[in-house]
Amino acid sequence: MNEPLAERIRPKTLEDYISQQHLVGKNGALTNHIKQGIIPSLILWGPPGIGKTTLANIIAQESGRPFYTLSAINSGVKDVREVIDKAKTSGGLFTSKNPILFIDEIHRFSKSQQDSLLGAVEKGWVTLIGATTENPSFEVIPALLSRCQVYILNAFDKKDLIDLLHRAIEKDSYISKKEIILKQTDALIQLSGGDARKLLNIFELIVSSEEEPIEITNDLVLKKVQKNTVRYDKTGEQHYDIISAFIKSIRGSDPNGAVYWLARMIEGGEDVKFIARRLLILASEDIGNANPTALILANNTFQAVAVIGNPESRIILSQCAIYLANSAKSNASYLAIDAALRNVRQTGDLSVPLHLRNAPTKLMKDLNYGADYKYAHNYENNFASQEFLPKELEGTKFYDPGNNSRENSFRDFLKNRWKDKYNY
Repeated sequence: MNEPLAERIRPKTLEDYISQQHLVGKNGALTNHIKQGIIPSLILWGPPGIGKTTLANIIAQESGRPFYTLSAINSGVKDVREVIDKAKTSGGLFTSKNPILFIDEIHRFSKSQQDSLLGAVEKGWVTLIGATTENPSFEVIPALLSRCQVYILNAFDKKDLIDLLHRAIEKDSYISKKEIILKQTDALIQLSGGDARKLLNIFELIVSSEEEPIEITNDLVLKKVQKNTVRYDKTGEQHYDIISAFIKSIRGSDPNGAVYWLARMIEGGEDVKFIARRLLILASEDIGNANPTALILANNTFQAVAVIGNPESRIILSQCAIYLANSAKSNASYLAIDAALRNVRQTGDLSVPLHLRNAPTKLMKDLNYGADYKYAHNYENNFASQEFLPKELEGTKFYDPGNNSRENSFRDFLKNRWKDKYNY
């Protein structure tokens, strides 16, 4: 039997689809769209083996649309254009029966490949469904992302995976003929890492190699798979768990934890640019002005690993991670911009005070644009007290320096200049 178990028992209807009730349950975000056949272009984001391809097939089946599929791994711009040309002739434009173009691993498409989709999506020649294991905010171009709804598929929980095993035992034409006792499942679930496809592949391997009756136990599973290594799946759930542990170790000033989780990612084949990008974000979010050099080092690290590559990049990443872990910490800048953004969203577009406005024309000058502005360099210590916020926000403090040597000097600086205005 050449067709793998995961393919043989792939769900064909929403009723058979396990998990993702927030999307396809009774009140799910996609349920009404699917039932009515009115499908927006969308991106399905989640770990591998979670049912993204299956859901795309069900959407096409239940909405009665023509279905075209491409894999970003082996398709180029020419392939995209050929499929779009076919799609133009297989459905009415801007109707509920627009063809669906499914692109697996859309994050692997280059910018030019993603650009080639824009016209077809915008003009209604196709409804795009993209599947990705990576954050679409980073991997999908903004123009395409703005034309799609993003739906997050959650990792399977233990119950979901056990339900999949029972479905295989009960419904698969080959496995259902065997006498199988599902006594223990922990090893199966652990080795699968939450990937349903991997779970079913391991299960089929064991069932195919054992004499009946087959009693599934943890010992049997580990013996057959022959190893129980600490796994790092750079496209799976552990991808997110381990990078989280890495960042939290650095934030918690533990270089030992940082280097350990870094080693896990390197050994697992993680993209070094992904690691460096996270270090760059952390340098500003968690260290900030407590040590501005951290951002410079992190930026240089990002540029260096992009040029150097493996295996030498491990040394550069280790140096940066250890430096950041040992650095003073402050999230004051992060809190400041978020506080300012919340205020902007609440208060809207407040007017710029007249004295801060630019006055390139005579009319603007006659309207007092720029009048009474104090040019700081004309005053003692290059400072002149004046209002820099809209009138409605006078005296609002967004930035509160962190408690570290460098930002304590910021506090003293600000207190000296703004003692009558802000509470520093």
